[in-house]
Amino acid sequence: MTLTFENFQPGHFGSYGPRHVTREEIIAFAKEYDPQPMHLDDAAADASLLRGLAGSGWHMCSLMMRMIYDGFLRHTASMGSPGVNSMRWLAPFRPGDDLMLDVEVMEARLSQSRPTTGIVTFKCSTRNAAGQAVAEMIVPIIIGRAAVAAN
Repeated sequence: MTLTFENFQPGHFGSYGPRHVTREEIIAFAKEYDPQPMHLDDAAADASLLRGLAGSGWHMCSLMMRMIYDGFLRHTASMGSPGVNSMRWLAPFRPGDDLMLDVEVMEARLSQSRPTTGIVTFKCSTRNAAGQAVAEMIVPIIIGRAAVAAN
């Protein structure tokens, strides 16, 4: 079944995960995309504001996107996104963390310019196993309407 615009009503939509994060993947991501010392080296990380090795915020964005895709987007009549309204890194994520993604539909409105689509704005919050919020993203996604998906 393909989820269409009509399937997204304001309120809690779902929770996805857990996604286990390893030390090796934190370091590998940092080496490739964000080689700051606090993401690569224990001594540098201990001396930083993070007080220990932590994943890059950009790594968090990638993890969130994967959890969104695996959780529901792959089954959705998604037509992409016009961008991210906001992205906040609230606390470090660490090696060994098990991350959960909570998704809320903030708004669902029909497109004024494309009547075959709607725009659903999601608030996606990531938390660790202790329940601590580590990141929050607000993102609109353009989603096809039921009549279009049926054709």
